[in-house]
Order: sequence, then structure tokens, then C-alpha cells
Amino acid sequence: MSHQRSEPRSDHRTELEDIAKTAMVERGFLPGFSTAVMGELAAPTSRTDHAGEARDLRDLPWVSIDNDDSRDIDQLTAGERTADGATRILVAIAGVADTVARDSAIDRHARHNTTSVYTAPMVFPMLPLELSTDRTSLNRGCERDAVVVEFVVDPRGGLGASDVYRALVRNRAQLAYPGVGAWLEGAGEAPGPLADEPALAEQLRLQDAAAQLLEARRREEGALEFDTRAPRAVYVEGQVTGFVEGHKNHATKLIEHFMVGANGVIGRYLAARSSGIQRVVRRPKNWPRLREIAAGFGEQLPSQPDGPALARFLVNRRQAAPEAFQDLSLVVIKLLGRGEYVAGGESGHFALGVRDYSHSTAPNRRFPDLVNQRILLAALAGNEPPYDPRELSRIAERCTEKEADAEKVERRVRKSAAALFLRGRTGERFDAIVTGDSEHGTWVRIANPPVEGMLVNHRGHLGVGHALRVELVRTDVRRGFIDFEAI
Repeated sequence: MSHQRSEPRSDHRTELEDIAKTAMVERGFLPGFSTAVMGELAAPTSRTDHAGEARDLRDLPWVSIDNDDSRDIDQLTAGERTADGATRILVAIAGVADTVARDSAIDRHARHNTTSVYTAPMVFPMLPLELSTDRTSLNRGCERDAVVVEFVVDPRGGLGASDVYRALVRNRAQLAYPGVGAWLEGAGEAPGPLADEPALAEQLRLQDAAAQLLEARRREEGALEFDTRAPRAVYVEGQVTGFVEGHKNHATKLIEHFMVGANGVIGRYLAARSSGIQRVVRRPKNWPRLREIAAGFGEQLPSQPDGPALARFLVNRRQAAPEAFQDLSLVVIKLLGRGEYVAGGESGHFALGVRDYSHSTAPNRRFPDLVNQRILLAALAGNEPPYDPRELSRIAERCTEKEADAEKVERRVRKSAAALFLRGRTGERFDAIVTGDSEHGTWVRIANPPVEGMLVNHRGHLGVGHALRVELVRTDVRRGFIDFEAI
């Protein structure tokens, strides 16, 4: 009797790590840290001690909520009821600027990459893990210097008095979105730290109530709410066996609305001083196509871009067809156009419905946030801005460019993971929706697995949002190609 020898299976994670590193280099990123960076990490810390200038807020009920696997904790939140029935929200932001010296090897690496890049098999951190997950991370039980942003939420969701200052803080509970969200929505037990400390549980309920007020008010003012789920590969013994998508819940929304509030406070603070890097999303040029999409659902948008009107349309569609809202969200986001970083002068974030808005709450992960923190600390100390306008403009342009490159790397590796999963399934047919249509090609997205591919052997124009049936005709894992033909 003869036995056929089977070929050993390739390790998908190892294969994807190699693809990710190659994609990083091709997009101009530094995938690893230099010997100069590692030498600075080994040297004695020379950070500035600001303890005498900082308020001592270690006894407040600070908590962090992030992804299950996050170790670079950038924000803590706390809340307290005011005498007039409002809620004062406090957001503590990791104090990174004092630890990462400007023009150091670590800073030059961060300025080159400008962002952490999150791929299916691995993360390429902007700052070395010794910093971002330890020395400058707001880990549970650790006393840390921080920048604290506070703002008052009135009973109608309006924003009242605000302030920005240094403080010494301590994280009381390191929590994750799934557990906290399920508990707040009555669908799960309280996570361990909340079950052990009823005061922390009450604190989270107070914050959740304030976040819901903010959400309702922001929607009235034109903030757009989407259903965006980044699919994440699931590995079993090194093999990609499927994909899971994150879902918004009360916990993710709580952090989202508090970060919008904090970034708005800092944005206005810096704009008043004609400095800092603003995050801008302009009025959409593709408004006519958005009007066509709304008309297809029997709704009418105004002739000119109108945030509140688009927000109402999205709310109506979520309520009418929740199962199709994710696809609609992706289409609308594509048509709105990309956000940009700009230095001085220009402002306005159409999708958030706010005027002044600066990314500043993730200095361990994003370089513009680190730059804005340096500018903010200089202003709090009464010093001149550490960057002149011309240099700040160059940094803003670089951050916009590398943000787009990071998204391309993440999408490339995500598609390679999907190609691995779909390999051997050519000929299968799927329902799809058009997510992009230009002279470079037509792109479609299928629902299961939730991946995007190119429509090949097709002539003519298909508008974004068009639904069709497709057949898988080719996969190329190395290049991240997934090709479909329209049926």
C-alpha cells in the first residue's frame, strides 16, 4: 500500500509578516528602529520634571477603555456631576512630549513614519514599545504625567466651560470595549474591575449618560455617524480561518465623543494662538452623487452641502435598513473625500460638524498629536511655539501623505490575508457593492468575507454604491490582488 505524502501547510502569519514588511518599505516607511533609537532608549532618561507645575489628580476615578489587545494607552477618562446638574468630563492624555526630545533619533523616526501602522499579523509602532507601551503609556496602577482636558456637558448635550492643564494621574482600571459595551447595554456582566469597585461602575454609567447627550447634540449639529468595521483576520495554528469585524457599542461611542470633545477644546485653544496642526475635512465635491444616492431611497438632500441634512439621511437609513447600513457608510465616506492635516488658518471638519479640531489625544500613535502636545505645553508655560509656521506646514503635509500610505499598507496586507483565505475558491459567486470607480478601475466589496477586490474584464461606468453579483476569478496573495468578474 502506498501513501501519498501531503505538502506541509504554509504558516499564514509568517507569510503575512513578510508581506507587511515589504509593503512598509515600498511605501517609504521604516519598519524597524535604528541602532541610534535603541541607544537612546538604553541611555538614562533625561525627561523634564514638571511635577511642581502639575495638579495632583491621582485620586480621581480614572479608567481607560481600548481594544482588547491595546498596550499603548493614550487616554484616561473621568467624570463628575456639577452643582447645576451638568457633567464635567476630564480626559487625560499621555504626556509624551517631555519624554521624546525634539530632533532626537526617536523623534526623527516618528517624524519620518508619522503614525503607527496596524496590519493583520503585526503592528509597526511609531514609538518604540519601551515607550509607547510602558514609560509613556497610562497603564493601570502607574502614576503618570498627563495633559488634562476638561469640558462641561450640560443636560441638553451642549459644551460649556473648558480648560487645559498638566496633571499627575493614575489609571484605576484598564478596560476593553467589548466587555464595557455589553455591560452598559445590559447584555453582559460587569468587567472584573467594575464588579470589584462599585464606585467605578457608577463612574462609567455617569460617563455613558454624558456621551449619549453629546451624541444626540452632535447629530443635530451635523455630525455624521457611520458603521465602519475594520475586518481582522482570525488565526488558528498560524492559519487564517476567517475574519471578525468590530462593532460600535456604548463604550466605543463614549470614547469617540469624549475624544471629539477634547480634540475640539485643544483645537480652539491652539487656533486662538494661531498655531498647531488642525484636522480638516472639507465640504464634499461629490455632493451631487450623494444627492443621487439619497434620491434613490426616496429622500432629498439640499442642492449645496449640508451636514445636518446628510446626518438625518444617514440616521433614517440606519433605522430603515440596518443590515445595509455598513455598505452605505463605506460609500458615503468615499464620496466625502479624505481628511487632511493643515497648519494654521484653515479649519473645519465637515464629517464631525465642528470648526476647530486638532488631533491631540493619541501622542503615542500619531506624530501630529505629539507636535500639538509640544505646542500646547509651550503655550501653557508661556513660551513661544517650538515650530515656525513653515516647518509646521511641512510636517502637516508629511502627516497627510503618510496617513494615506499607512492606509494603503493596512489595506494591502488585509487583502493579502483575504486572498489567503479565498485561495482555492475561484468560481464562487458573491453579492457585491461598488466602492470605487475611476480611470484606474472599478472596485467592489463583498460581505462574507468582508473584503474588497477589483472588477476585471468590465467596460463602462458603475457608480459608487451600485449593487451587483460577482464571481471570484483570481487571487494573488503576494500582491494582495483579488479579482472578480461581474455576472
